[in-house]
Amino acid sequence: MSTAPRPTPAPATRRLLPAAASPVRQLGLLLAWQFRRMSRFFPMLVLVQILLAATTVIGYGLLVGTPAPEQARYLATGASTVTLVMVGLVMTPQLVAQARTEGSLDWMRTLPVPRWAFLAADLTLWTLISLPGMVLGLVAGAVKFHVRLSLSPWLPPAAIVVALTSACLGYAIACLLPQQLAQLVSQMLVFVVLLFSPVSYPASRLPGWLAQAHHWLPVEPMADAMRATLVSHTFAMPARATAVLAVWCLAALATAIWSLRRRA
Repeated sequence: MSTAPRPTPAPATRRLLPAAASPVRQLGLLLAWQFRRMSRFFPMLVLVQILLAATTVIGYGLLVGTPAPEQARYLATGASTVTLVMVGLVMTPQLVAQARTEGSLDWMRTLPVPRWAFLAADLTLWTLISLPGMVLGLVAGAVKFHVRLSLSPWLPPAAIVVALTSACLGYAIACLLPQQLAQLVSQMLVFVVLLFSPVSYPASRLPGWLAQAHHWLPVEPMADAMRATLVSHTFAMPARATAVLAVWCLAALATAIWSLRRRA
């Protein structure tokens, strides 16, 4: 009498995220796991972003004193943009590098889950981290520099695109470069964004070659998108900036997903 072989028990990781589960459920489980993994540091990360937004407004206020109305609008909207960009380009590479060091990134790659789900879970968390700093920076800037805001209905999509583009670029930097080099690049981007990008001042103040370079780099279109949706009665989103930002967003998203599929 023959006996049917017993089925091989599924690995623990496959029981956690079964391949038959719906993509929405897989994304929810990954998001919950990432949140629990970062739960000890989550309040501190949010606090750092709030302090960054507040000190950006206060620091620029000390430098310029009482700015002219146009300059005040740049300063008031710049703090929110800086917060979104910093989370993606600076904090993301550091967190991903930490995940590579502790082995959690390699472990996640073994799960039977689409790579876009990993990226979507991380992007959701990083967006939540940046939102308090973005809101506080906007309120502090408007109060400090006496700027009247006119919020556009396009503000939520614009903020999501800015956060998505910067985070995907940071994700690609962390996955494609050696860990130490990725951290050095992220630190260098702090100075580039704060001092040498037309976020809190117009591009006309930059040297000609650098202003031309920013026409094709992603930071200036990000700042244009935020200004056009925060102070819509004064600023508009140029068509060129819209096209450049769209290309960078799609390219950054594709690169981030490819870097996750790439073997470590």
